[in-house]
Amino acid sequence: MPHDPTLERLANATLLVPFESLHAPRWILDGLADGISGVCLFHNNLESPEQVTALNASLCEATDTPLISLDEEGGDVTRIGQARGSDYPGNAALGAVDDPDLTRATLRALGQQLSGLGFNLDLAPSVDVNVADDNPVIGTRSFGADAELVARHAAASVRGLQEAGVAACAKHFPGHGATSQDSHHTLPRVEADAALLHRRELLPFRAAIDAGVRSILTAHIELPGLGGGDGPATLNQAVLNDLLRGELGFDGVVVSDAMDMRGVSGEIGIPEASVLAVAAGCDLLCLGRFVYADQVAQVRTALVEAVGDGRLSGERLEEAADRNARLRQWIRSSAENRADSGDTERVGLTGARRATRVDGDIPPLENPYVVEVDAPAGVAVGDVPWGLGPWFSDTVRVTPEADEPAAVLAAASDRDLVVVVRDAHRYPTAQAFVNALLSARPKAVVVEMGLPIWRPDCGAYVSTYGAAHVNGLSAAELLGSTGALEAAG
Repeated sequence: MPHDPTLERLANATLLVPFESLHAPRWILDGLADGISGVCLFHNNLESPEQVTALNASLCEATDTPLISLDEEGGDVTRIGQARGSDYPGNAALGAVDDPDLTRATLRALGQQLSGLGFNLDLAPSVDVNVADDNPVIGTRSFGADAELVARHAAASVRGLQEAGVAACAKHFPGHGATSQDSHHTLPRVEADAALLHRRELLPFRAAIDAGVRSILTAHIELPGLGGGDGPATLNQAVLNDLLRGELGFDGVVVSDAMDMRGVSGEIGIPEASVLAVAAGCDLLCLGRFVYADQVAQVRTALVEAVGDGRLSGERLEEAADRNARLRQWIRSSAENRADSGDTERVGLTGARRATRVDGDIPPLENPYVVEVDAPAGVAVGDVPWGLGPWFSDTVRVTPEADEPAAVLAAASDRDLVVVVRDAHRYPTAQAFVNALLSARPKAVVVEMGLPIWRPDCGAYVSTYGAAHVNGLSAAELLGSTGALEAAG
């Protein structure tokens, strides 16, 4: 079809794009000037606070108030804490404490940090109700398995972030907590009837909407109980329009989960999936991690051609562009009125301490031998440091499939033994390795830095409900690390 600058600009307004480097490339700056709504930053874009602040300032020079977003949930999923782990304890820990005021203060502190770096849209909080113990993608990202608990912390998180002038984005609608598959790799399906889904999955989203959440992010999962046939919720008009807009009354921005995930585009490609997502009701397309200039152009072309073919209405593009413009206007206004809660430096550690639980008695530990049993990180978490190594000099990381418990026991000799695991309930090889250690050293201390579901018979069992830096620091304090006590002040 003929070149149509107006239509191309409308298509651009639906895009939230990534880029390759620590500095904004020319195609990003030109794209923002040509109407691209904003960017999503990942760890490859983040080097230091000074660099991030300068980068985000350069983006704002290209256009007025672009959306500058990232996945910063605190806890295990962190971008600004990629180098050492997050200074905020994460949702599972906050849910374990179950103090909505603490959650609100924690997310307000996080929001203030993000705002200070130049971010204005956080793709958080995760308000999924994690009822599947073997869920490979949510886990500690959820406040818990009880819908009412998740709902009150969803509302507190939204209020905290937005009081700091950062737009919140409740995810993953209509709920990714009952799945045993990862939508990065496949299309999960939740077999539950409408009554259960309304009572469980949808309750936290209702709470987030009531709290004034500015955006909601979709899930690439099938929930046939909600109607609309097969296929991911991201492409389902019955879910996004009839349910989210109509029944739940949400009038903010609907953001897609990353369009490069196999759960949405694996069979049809990113451009076609993007057309279907906008047609179904998505206003803002989060394109993913590696969708750069050429593919962004393909998505824009697909949207424009879909209007020409009659598969996508121009009015739907205008509606999406208007919602995204209103979000940017809210960000401009909130920047002038955001709350300043004063000293927020310690709130993350406070929450981690309150969340940490001990079953049994931790003996005085002198020069302990710390064994960290490795576990693979999911795609959403990425390669973020975890464990107790920063506070115990004699720490080893073992791989259950490659290392031998006998060698570890020999190295530990007669020293106190501390065994650190992460979501051990999901990894039978990790359980077998730990049990082999405990058969010889039954009084050892086990520290679980994921969900405390599998509990071996041991001397003391420490649960941190997350593997963030502050979760590790809290556990290290309890174990008597001099370095941790000094770091914590």
